[in-house]
Amino acid sequence: MDLVEKVKELCLEFKEENLAKAIERFATLTQGIEKTRGEAFAKAGIYGFLEGILTTLKMKYSDEKIETLLHEVKTAREEAEALLRKPKPPLLVDNDL
Repeated sequence: MDLVEKVKELCLEFKEENLAKAIERFATLTQGIEKTRGEAFAKAGIYGFLEGILTTLKMKYSDEKIETLLHEVKTAREEAEALLRKPKPPLLVDNDL
């Protein structure tokens, strides 16, 4: 099961149906971006959105499931964003000239 589904299920568990619907809409919107901007860009956006929702749930409810899922989503977002960073060019060494 992917992270989007896990967060939606958690929202439904806490009776936050509107958040679950918002996640579904955002994921649908992001599918169009994936074709033009790339998969890593789309995933970073979705994971960032999920991270915001989980942070809000964490402030509202005190539950270990939220903490665990927030950590998973944050790690996935960081990994997706790492793929978007431009690599740093190697420094020139005197022998290369």
